[in-house]
Amino acid sequence: MSVVRGIALSNYPRLVRELGGDPAELLRDAGIRLQDVGKYDVFLAFGRAGAAIESAAIATATPDFGRRLAQRQGIEILGPVGVAARTAATVADALSIFETFLAAYSPAISAVIKPLDNRARSFFELSFTAEGVRHFAQSIELTLGVTLGVLRLLIGAGYTPVNVHVPHAALTTEDDYRTYFGCPARFSAATAGFTLLSADLSRPLNDDQLAHESVVRYLTMITERDASIGQSVRTMVRQLLPTGTVTLPLIAAQLNLHPKTLQRRLSDDDTTFEGLVDEVRRTTAEHYLLDTTMTLSHLTRELGYAEQSVLTRSCRRWFGTGPASYRRAASAVTPSPAHPGLERRGSAPRSVQDSR
Repeated sequence: MSVVRGIALSNYPRLVRELGGDPAELLRDAGIRLQDVGKYDVFLAFGRAGAAIESAAIATATPDFGRRLAQRQGIEILGPVGVAARTAATVADALSIFETFLAAYSPAISAVIKPLDNRARSFFELSFTAEGVRHFAQSIELTLGVTLGVLRLLIGAGYTPVNVHVPHAALTTEDDYRTYFGCPARFSAATAGFTLLSADLSRPLNDDQLAHESVVRYLTMITERDASIGQSVRTMVRQLLPTGTVTLPLIAAQLNLHPKTLQRRLSDDDTTFEGLVDEVRRTTAEHYLLDTTMTLSHLTRELGYAEQSVLTRSCRRWFGTGPASYRRAASAVTPSPAHPGLERRGSAPRSVQDSR
C-alpha cells in the first residue's frame, strides 16, 4: 500500500474551516484520524489522503483547493529538504536532494531532472505510482504547488518556470493557472512537472534572508524550546535521516556552533555525534519494524541508507538478527497472561538469524 506522511495534510483543517467545511467529518469519511494530520512521523494511506483532499474541494466548492493548500504549506511540508538543500552548491544539486527526500516523504511520488532535445531546457518530472492517482487531481496540483515553492525557495521568490505540465484537464480557467504558477500551463500532459531553463540548474543557490528565516522557523518548530543539546541534535538527525545528508558540520551550522564545539558539548552529555545518529537510527528502525508494516526498502530510505544490505547489517548489530526476522519474531510473541497490556517491543529473540 502506498503511503504519504501525515504532514502532507498540514493546514488542511484550517483551510477547510475557512472555506466553510467540516474537516473532522471529511477526514473521518476518508478514514484518517484528525490527530494524525500534520504529523511528520505518521504515515497515511496515499489513497485516503488523496480522497480527503478531493472531498474537501467538492464539499467547499473550491476547484483550486490543492493549489490553495500548497500556499499554506511552507518549509514544514518540505521537512528536512529545506535544511539539506541549503548545503547544496547549485540548484541542480539541491533538486537532487529533493529527489531523495520525495521517496522518503512518499514512495508513491518520485522526481527526476530530464534533459530535453532542446538542451537549453530541462524537465523536472514528478511521477505518481499510487493506484488510482489519476482520480486525485487535487493532490497532483498540491504537489505541483509545493514544488513551485521549493523552486522559489532555492532560486528566489520571483522565480517562474518556462511552463508547468498538468496531467489532467484544467480545473479552473487557464488564466488562474498562469497567475498561480507565473507561466503557461500544458493540460492533459503525459506527466506532471516543470520545464526549466537548463542554465537555472547551474545557478548557485539564492542565499537570501527569507530562505534562511524559513529554515530557522522549521528548525525551531521541530526542536523543543528548552531541550538539551543532545535532544535538539536527535530531533534534527531524525528529520534529516531520509535525505542522507546527516553530517556533524550541517547540524552544527544549524545550531550556530563550530563542529568541534558541538562535539565537545555532546561529550559533556556522555555521547558522541556518531553514537547519537546510530541511536536515532536504531530507535526509528525498532518503531517501524514493530509497530508498522513499512516495507524494508522504504525503511532503508527512512534511515538514510543507500542499500538495504546496510540496513540488514545494522539490524544484526542492534537486534542480533535481520529486519524481517526481527519483525516476524516480535509479531509471534503473545502478551503474558499476567500482563495482558505488556508491549512486545524489544522482545524479539536475538538468536533468530535472517539475511534479508
